[in-house]
Amino acid sequence: MSIRPVTTTSKAQPTMEGAGVRLHRAFGFHDPELSDPFLLLDDFRNERPEDYLRGFPWHPHRGIETITYVLAGTVEHGDSLGNAGRLGAGDVQWMTAGSGILHQEMPQGNDRGQMHGFQLWANLPSSLKMTTPRYQDVKHADIPEVIDDDGTRVKVIVGEFWGRTGPVDGIAAEPQYLDIFVPAGVRKTFGVDTYRRAFAYVFEGAGRFADASAPAGVLLEKEVMGREVNIRDLSGDRTLVRFGTGDEVTVQAGPEGIRFLLISGAPIQEPIAWHGPIVMNRRQELMQAVSELRKGTFIKPTH
Repeated sequence: MSIRPVTTTSKAQPTMEGAGVRLHRAFGFHDPELSDPFLLLDDFRNERPEDYLRGFPWHPHRGIETITYVLAGTVEHGDSLGNAGRLGAGDVQWMTAGSGILHQEMPQGNDRGQMHGFQLWANLPSSLKMTTPRYQDVKHADIPEVIDDDGTRVKVIVGEFWGRTGPVDGIAAEPQYLDIFVPAGVRKTFGVDTYRRAFAYVFEGAGRFADASAPAGVLLEKEVMGREVNIRDLSGDRTLVRFGTGDEVTVQAGPEGIRFLLISGAPIQEPIAWHGPIVMNRRQELMQAVSELRKGTFIKPTH
């Protein structure tokens, strides 16, 4: 067994999307090869309704899959195929945009005005870029949670983990998507398939990743210079942690515990031509998609 070393860490950056939604972007739109098969991860945590209520009005998607995971508040959604619904706290939606869909998502806060969730974009291989769109909506009660004797809690959203299987299936990237909490002071190791790209996104508490020694309670950032890895302090909140190769990820929880997403997927390793929510393999395909939007032929008949 080999521990995956931390190769880089970075803070999610404030940005604005949709009709004026303020959120933090962990990665996206730059160097997609680094996260292949994943394209983008947004953290839409906010306690000011004026910063999120304008939402994400009608917009197109093609060539990707999106997973929306809500922790607080709700998200009303609808699309050009007549689908509509509401995601509540703890619910998940995986949308396969495939050949094309027009979609809207309108966040609503809880009774204290809080809105929190994540949206992850996963690429589709060329053979599935124009597949028929579909949804998987999952209620929080259907997401298995495993609780270990030391208090570690793992929600299995996609993939298999500790003998449990997440309710979302049939995803091209064959991802593993876990929501993990490790209690204060606990050191824990999680298996990750060697052939997958993997990253963690810390959104509560803090801790230490990788098989490295450091004083108790010290938070780690690692900079890679060739094969040398240096360690320095950082805050764990809204921190993206990328891992190198190996089949395990080890974390040492800090004094308040640590909660993070642990996500991995099989690289697609194909060319990417990307324009906003449309991701194809060639520029010509992007131009065709834009032309179809103008002509009103973007949405393909379903059978």
